[in-house]
Amino acid sequence: MTARVVTDSVADLPPQVVQELGITVVPAYLRFGEEVYRDGIDLTTEQFYERLMHSKILPFTTVPPPAAFSKAYDELAEETDEILAITVSHKFSAIYEAALQAIELMKKKCRVEVVDSLAGAMAEGLIAIAAAKAVKAGASLDEVVDITRNNIPRSEIYFAFDTLEYLKRGGRIGKAQALLGSLLKVNPICCIRDGEAYPVAREHSRAKTIEYLYKFAMSYSYIEEMAIEDATTPDDAEMLVERLSSRFPKERIYRSKVSPAVGAHVGPHVLAVSVLGDK
Repeated sequence: MTARVVTDSVADLPPQVVQELGITVVPAYLRFGEEVYRDGIDLTTEQFYERLMHSKILPFTTVPPPAAFSKAYDELAEETDEILAITVSHKFSAIYEAALQAIELMKKKCRVEVVDSLAGAMAEGLIAIAAAKAVKAGASLDEVVDITRNNIPRSEIYFAFDTLEYLKRGGRIGKAQALLGSLLKVNPICCIRDGEAYPVAREHSRAKTIEYLYKFAMSYSYIEEMAIEDATTPDDAEMLVERLSSRFPKERIYRSKVSPAVGAHVGPHVLAVSVLGDK
């Protein structure tokens, strides 16, 4: 039986990729005041950003219950006896613990391995994509786990923000705290390193920010997978795709939207580049 891959909605996987590769996505939960939504199911990305920009109530993310993962595992156990769950960094969320606890709640017999990606957004997504491609190529669960662990240090993401306020309010700011407090109008750039947000640079215009992200991607000697994602600025994302297409085939660059689970912490004007490869 072919192994199956499970991840969470923080991975920002495009729906068509989820379908093509047969990846199961367990949604994170979002709370606006008293209202709770499942990321991407009860609330679309477009609806979320519309509300984020116009509502006085700030959203919070909550961890899906272990039962959400055990339900996904049990459904997959009908067609496989091996499952790999790849989760967002445990330093951002307790989703990893929920995915682990869910194994004990399963009603069906099936081997489940859970791996912490130490990443988020499409840096996590690219790790899940590589795992699902390995599965399709016939790799066993043990082989896919090895590939996934090897890919964790090979997957990197740089985020460009117009503000770090959302990251600060959500308590996910980590070492990027160092970029706060500037009186100048700057565009902070952060990366995820060792599972948490780190400051990288400050640029004084969106154009310079895009240039910085371009140079980051171009610093790789070998690119296996690449993704560009935005929340509400598709023109900026397309500009970046066009620039990077001189180095990496345009049709192979994944275009993704920053999911509500991530958007609640990064705000509506975020732009990100993820690369799986070697420097």
